Amino acid sequence: MTRVVRQDALADLADVPATSRWARNGAVRLHLLDYGGDGVPLVILPGITSPAICMDFVARALTDLVRPVVVDVRGRGLSDSGPGYTLADYAGDALAVLDLFEDPLLLGHSMGARIAAVTAARRPLRGTVLVDPPMSGPDRGPYPTTLTAFLGQLDQAVAGTTADEVALSWPRWPRREQELRARWLSSCDREAVAETHRGFETEDFFATWPQVPAPTTLLYGADSPVVTAAGAKEAAEANTAAALVEIPDAGHMVFWDAPQAALDLLRTALVPLL
Repeated sequence: MTRVVRQDALADLADVPATSRWARNGAVRLHLLDYGGDGVPLVILPGITSPAICMDFVARALTDLVRPVVVDVRGRGLSDSGPGYTLADYAGDALAVLDLFEDPLLLGHSMGARIAAVTAARRPLRGTVLVDPPMSGPDRGPYPTTLTAFLGQLDQAVAGTTADEVALSWPRWPRREQELRARWLSSCDREAVAETHRGFETEDFFATWPQVPAPTTLLYGADSPVVTAAGAKEAAEANTAAALVEIPDAGHMVFWDAPQAALDLLRTALVPLL
């Protein structure tokens, strides 16, 4: 299926206080939103259907603290689609981005948190923050959101979805974030979404998590179906050097569900790393 980058989506970039930059991993060209400044670089890896601009509100809230750089993960936004969508493929992209910056930090949400774990296990970093990483995998049960649901939302986006339609699935989100999702979701590659979802159920987060070095913090939603209480307990036991922090009144989409609490706790995790 053809990826669609809408004109009104591209126009959103005019209102984002960031510069477009590019990285390359082999033949795959990766688009970044670099918010600039003199702070420590913080590379941000979004989730399965979140182009970089969808985390603009997170990046803006951190510009006084760090230099945010949000990645259009391969197959999303303005980045190329790729020949593969395994965690190893994604981590290779992340390493290529990190090489552009000196002594960077790494933050990932959902899919991005799984990528961050693999990346951190392969490359020394100043520190990492993993936000609500999918803990599904072999013999761990399915990912809570079905592939059918993801592809249905993607089909709606390609057909021309609206913020009101997005609100039916994500009623708690701020209106601007519903609007951005409506405009940008069609930029996501169908194969990238399907293969990533398959990876949620075939690639085990816990195969890598114990090798993620300190300092690292795992933030998770108190009401998340992705990081359950049992999952959080297992994560704490599997990597005793990590800090685990619960975000109250938040599901899996922590920054969208409880923006102020999630951002406050993220800042608290980042400050000691600067």
